Amino acid sequence: MKIEELYRLYTQSRKVTTDTRNILPASIFFALRGESFDGNEFALTALEKGAAFSVVDDPKYADNDRCILVPHVLETLQLLAAYHRDQLKIPVIGITGTNGKTTTKELLNAVLAEKYFTYCTQGNLNNHIGVPLTLLAIQPDVEMAIVEMGANHKREIAALCAIAKPNYGLITNIGKAHLEGFGGFEGVKVAKAELYDFMKETGGTIFVNDDNPILHELYSSKGITKRVTYGENELNDISGSIVSNDPLLTILWKSAEAFGELGTNLTGSYNLENILAAVAVGFHFDLSEEQVHTGISSYVPGNNRSQVIRTSSNTLICDYYNANPSSMQVAIDNLAAITANHKTLILGDMFELGEESEQEHQRIVDCAMEINADRNIFIGKAFSASKHSRNADFYADIQSAVEGIKSRPVSGSTILLKGSRGMKLETLLPLL
Repeated sequence: MKIEELYRLYTQSRKVTTDTRNILPASIFFALRGESFDGNEFALTALEKGAAFSVVDDPKYADNDRCILVPHVLETLQLLAAYHRDQLKIPVIGITGTNGKTTTKELLNAVLAEKYFTYCTQGNLNNHIGVPLTLLAIQPDVEMAIVEMGANHKREIAALCAIAKPNYGLITNIGKAHLEGFGGFEGVKVAKAELYDFMKETGGTIFVNDDNPILHELYSSKGITKRVTYGENELNDISGSIVSNDPLLTILWKSAEAFGELGTNLTGSYNLENILAAVAVGFHFDLSEEQVHTGISSYVPGNNRSQVIRTSSNTLICDYYNANPSSMQVAIDNLAAITANHKTLILGDMFELGEESEQEHQRIVDCAMEINADRNIFIGKAFSASKHSRNADFYADIQSAVEGIKSRPVSGSTILLKGSRGMKLETLLPLL
């Protein structure tokens, strides 16, 4: 079946799904394959649960007239999404980066939604499957879209750009993450810059923190001239500084025409650039000061990203959705900068660092010890293999940490919880 024909079927409901546990009525089910499953086996189940059609790539499951046989289901999903993108005559902002891309995406959406009907990536649907699903969820009445693009190997961002075709691009920053898949930090730079490559090829506009020397060098070397800049330096189109961070951020922003003070529900000095990005995007798309302020100040982070939770015993900075050396460093620095009588670090292992894992975990331990927190708790095999310190507790796994904190509770402290998602640091919340 040609993509044009499949698209005609898609427009009958404009709903797609890849999971029979969440079948939408009249949707098209795409029978994706995984390492441990074959979606073809669920094609008929999807129809029984209300799907209008199932797209399969195994002929033995195509004996139903509502099963559409294609050469490759994933590729068909991506082609359909790209075709749908071609029908959308709206601005699409593509966001990638090592740290802060989800928070920036949410801030941009909160701001732009004050004037436009927007759609943005939901949850973590930012990979080769998630981006097509994001695009196919964009309905005809949407006026602007924000698409987050993640990657753990080279050429992935380029492939996602070919599907999403953003006409605006934003790289939050470039740091040490997924080093194993990228082959080191230089590989990370090349991979993230694929968004700039696409902007250069298509004449798109970038939003860029021009204080970041890596980003400045990248866009300069590619000759990108269509750009909107932000950062702390007043030479940027939008500049800003932190007024307070105890623990929630209040910032001051400036443009050539105006300035303002803005309170937020975010913690972390590292979020200043994300907030300024939202201010820059908002003004670029002709929002008023009031609309920009309302969008940012009303945004409440969730999903354990820069989230402040006050319990009966402590103030928690929950930032454990993910972790890498770059984000771990700035989170530690932020705790050091916060005014608090007592501070505690609870750090979990960072994943996917390859050969640099031992070195990076040791470096984080050394950095953590420099801020003189009251308690330093390190969890995971990688941290436990580092050189121990007298003022620190090391636990090989989360269960050992639970027992350790039970025997020696933390109270009256501002606590940073930071680690890779797989460390399950949320297990500790009832104890804090």
